[in-house]
Amino acid sequence: MTAILVLHGPNLNLLGAREPGVYGRMTLPEVDAAVIRHAEARGVRVECRQSNHEGVLVDHLQQASAQGFAGVVLNPGAYGHYSYTLRDAIAGQSLPVVEVHLSNVHAREPFRHRSVLAAVCRGQIAGFGLDSYLLGVDAVLACIARR
Repeated sequence: MTAILVLHGPNLNLLGAREPGVYGRMTLPEVDAAVIRHAEARGVRVECRQSNHEGVLVDHLQQASAQGFAGVVLNPGAYGHYSYTLRDAIAGQSLPVVEVHLSNVHAREPFRHRSVLAAVCRGQIAGFGLDSYLLGVDAVLACIARR
């Protein structure tokens, strides 16, 4: 069975409580459950992980292929705007990585308009709330199918 890793970056553990006007009222466990249901309906296994620590996210990215994952959906949170460490971890492996954001980062503060990860990800999906993750799963599956 195909497996996809879903990585949530810093502060996403506070979903539902942190800035609900921007990020919505769903909690991270609710997001994970919806993503798992969506993937299972497509015959795919998903494992969701969250960390507030850049190095832990790098470790997950570096180990994803060896752990049997065929692709990654990554919500890097604020790291997407400045983490060259995550950028290099993505560039250093062959799995398709799709960057997702709950909010429309391009309609927010200017520092959020640029992603340092975009150039090494297969694509970016932003602004659709939970659907950003679901579309991210579908995008990773499309990349896998093209291999």
